[in-house]
Amino acid sequence: MPNIKSAIKRVSVTEKKTAANKMKKSEIRTSVKKAKASVAAGEATPDTLKNVQKTLDQAAAKGHISKQAASRTKSRIAKAANAAK
Repeated sequence: MPNIKSAIKRVSVTEKKTAANKMKKSEIRTSVKKAKASVAAGEATPDTLKNVQKTLDQAAAKGHISKQAASRTKSRIAKAANAAK
């Protein structure tokens, strides 16, 4: 445990940011998993695809995932949805 005041603050700030980042990553994974499941079940609606795309775009904009990763994931889900039709 740090003794210096600024170091103590950095520890608490880091813990808060880590918790927020974990929650956002979890939200992203859950959204992608739901979209993949609905595509696999053959009941993918435009709304579910739109929601996962929005989630991925927001995560990329905030820096939680890279723009390339978001684009790649959106592309894969869209490709699977089109193939399922």
